[in-house]
Amino acid sequence: MEILQTVLLVIIVVTSLLAVLLVLLNKGKGGGLSDMFGGGMTQSLNTSGVAQKNLVRLTTIVAVAWALAVAAYALTMRFTTPGA
Repeated sequence: MEILQTVLLVIIVVTSLLAVLLVLLNKGKGGGLSDMFGGGMTQSLNTSGVAQKNLVRLTTIVAVAWALAVAAYALTMRFTTPGA
């Protein structure tokens, strides 16, 4: 069970870092914090609609994988006997 927990922790860390990177790569929808930190200036870097859609899909997949890994880790913690 310890090996599974270690693998799940590695997956959680990797997907967390990847999710942060992908969220930062997404184009802001205008207003809010994205414009405050210079997000409004990236409009000159017009990405194609297909690239933006793929980026959103990849972000969603990474977020779902992260959530599943967290749930699986919680289940392994729940059913692991202490001291074993």
